Amino acid sequence: MADIVKQTIIGIDPGYAITGYGIIEKSGNRLKVIDYGVIETKPKTDFEVRLLTINEHVRSLLEIYKPDYMAIEELFLSRNTTTAIGTAQARGVVIVEAARANIPVYEFTPGQIKLAVTGYGKAEKKQVQMMVTRLLSLKEIPKPDDAADGLAVAICLANTGIMASGKAVAGYQYGRYGYSNRSPLG
Repeated sequence: MADIVKQTIIGIDPGYAITGYGIIEKSGNRLKVIDYGVIETKPKTDFEVRLLTINEHVRSLLEIYKPDYMAIEELFLSRNTTTAIGTAQARGVVIVEAARANIPVYEFTPGQIKLAVTGYGKAEKKQVQMMVTRLLSLKEIPKPDDAADGLAVAICLANTGIMASGKAVAGYQYGRYGYSNRSPLG
């Protein structure tokens, strides 16, 4: 009988005030939580220091747990573009750390995450949290919400599999939405 491959996945719910993370191990069809939590930055801190804080914490997590893959939530554009831009920058420093550690990055929309975790792409936040608890055999819903979201992102990658179509592609540029798969560098 073939050995079951174990994969460690870190899921990231990016934000510049709070970045949620969840680290799971997938072994066959079984999922096990390894760690979860949040990286918080203080509102009155200079923005570049907030980004550096996120960067350093993510680097530390990657060094400690040595994940095989990173899953990150795709940016959701809301009415508040200032928040969206800050979140995009936080997301960027997280992806840079994955690249530095040579960890492939996969991104998922909120709807894809909900679908992979609950079976319904428009599930309510509470439904997602309950399924995260159930799928990882936890005694209670992970707190704070951002940590549960980080776990949900990791579960999404574990449940959908590693596919080239899920690779991070710089927003909507190359490959995923009908554009050329060629490198922008030629």
